[in-house]
Amino acid sequence: MSEATHIVAIDGPAGAGKSTCAKRVAKALGFAFLDTGAMYRAATWWALHQGISLEDPDALSESTRRMELDIHESDSGQRVVVNGQDVTQAIRTPEVTRLIYKLDQNSAVRRHLVELQRRFGERAPTVAEGRDIGTVVFPKARCKIYLDASIEARAQRRALELEAKGMTVDRNTLAAEIHERDEQSKNRKDSPLRKAEDALLVDTTHMTQDEVVAEIVRLARERL
Repeated sequence: MSEATHIVAIDGPAGAGKSTCAKRVAKALGFAFLDTGAMYRAATWWALHQGISLEDPDALSESTRRMELDIHESDSGQRVVVNGQDVTQAIRTPEVTRLIYKLDQNSAVRRHLVELQRRFGERAPTVAEGRDIGTVVFPKARCKIYLDASIEARAQRRALELEAKGMTVDRNTLAAEIHERDEQSKNRKDSPLRKAEDALLVDTTHMTQDEVVAEIVRLARERL
């Protein structure tokens, strides 16, 4: 099975709608769904859970290699399990979100997780989303999408997601955090966030989720 013909690679900054849309696109195409951000979140949660200093890159690398990670679909949606513990909700807390950059800027951590991502993509046709899917993880993918949106739109969406979970959110603070994550992702030395030369840009600022999903499905069917 050729990587070029069975991978839909979706990249973009935080809050552009990658995870939700990619999940729906995968369902529409009958593909598996890979949320690579969940892997970095899981590694971050695992390090915090063990009390490892996030300032120690070697310890973070070793922690990630020792982590037993399972991501699978269930009747209630995708579940993330670390060393036998379901952490699907725990990895979505603001604390993990604020600290995830400590892991995604660690080259050794990235190498290990990229290897896991490629193995996942080899098992079945896959819609994969993240920040370096089309540039690093699956550079030969025939269908590459770069989702983007204004910071204001992304902050609004993320706020609604968190509020739906009962969290209190300051939108200005959230917008500032998203901007900071953008800068961290775009300026990291290893696998910076960027649009692949052969990726198709989809600006979701003024699009509904249904419109974004329909557009990606259309592009995927054209390219695959």
